[in-house]
Amino acid sequence: MASGDERGHLALFLGMLAAERGAASNTLEAYRRDLGDFIAFLKRRGATLANAQPAAIGDYLRTCFEAGLSAASRARRLSAIRQLFRFLVAEGLIAEDPAADLTGPKRKRPLPKTLSVSEVDRLIESARRRIEGVEGRDLVRALRLHALIETLYATGLRVSELLGLPRSVLAGDGRVLTVRGKGGRERLVPLNGPARAALERYLNVGHEREGVGAMLPGKWLFASRGAGGHLTRQAFALELKELARQAGLAPERVSPHVLRHAFASHLLDRGADLRAVQRLLGHADISTTQIYTHVLEERLRKLVLERHPLARPGSENST
Repeated sequence: MASGDERGHLALFLGMLAAERGAASNTLEAYRRDLGDFIAFLKRRGATLANAQPAAIGDYLRTCFEAGLSAASRARRLSAIRQLFRFLVAEGLIAEDPAADLTGPKRKRPLPKTLSVSEVDRLIESARRRIEGVEGRDLVRALRLHALIETLYATGLRVSELLGLPRSVLAGDGRVLTVRGKGGRERLVPLNGPARAALERYLNVGHEREGVGAMLPGKWLFASRGAGGHLTRQAFALELKELARQAGLAPERVSPHVLRHAFASHLLDRGADLRAVQRLLGHADISTTQIYTHVLEERLRKLVLERHPLARPGSENST
């Protein structure tokens, strides 16, 4: 178990993350777990945060490697350690930062899985077709799924943000949603015409079909009879994969997060500014959004190949 000083230092650091950066509970728990493991390692070596040396941090990262942790996990742990020591130095709790000059494992960030515009269109069209010729509960589910997909692709919301939307979010003119994201941060997200129309049809189903209105109870926009009162992410993912099969797409390629990636990639492909996409996605740091720069790079490559004078047929012979 960590000493009183170690526990106190860690508690102060986590308190700062919560108060100043608005870190969510899951994020705080991840920091607590990773840093707790590091502090326990130091204790086994007879060291503390106050007298830790760079070599000890390097040894810790090597033990993580030998334990089979991925490069991403080891990089995350080193990042947590660096942040902790920077905080302790800034607060005057330790004199020097032993992690200042350490470099982490190289991480090859995988490109986000996404869908083409035509594939998203096929998915949405399949959702529309499911509405035809059904009644009662099946009609509500079909309309809800269509509204979910239109809204997700129109906004790029995280699935937790989407499913946690209250019905009151549409209390205004419906053209802009106020979304509460990670860390309780709020942002405004525009809602396009097709998404508004799908939501309106879904919410008005009770007025159009007698007795169906009672199936849309509660405060949540995407209501369900489950314990939480709204559709769960697991249920939505299963519905989406079934819809993918009907649209002729491989189910493993389709998920709520893939549609979020499609939203961002398609915006960038059509000239949207990276900073604007960052705000729409609710990323606190632009570096998170930069994973989509492959879209920008591909657009620039095509621009050079298609527009540069030397790229034209026969241009290599021109003078």
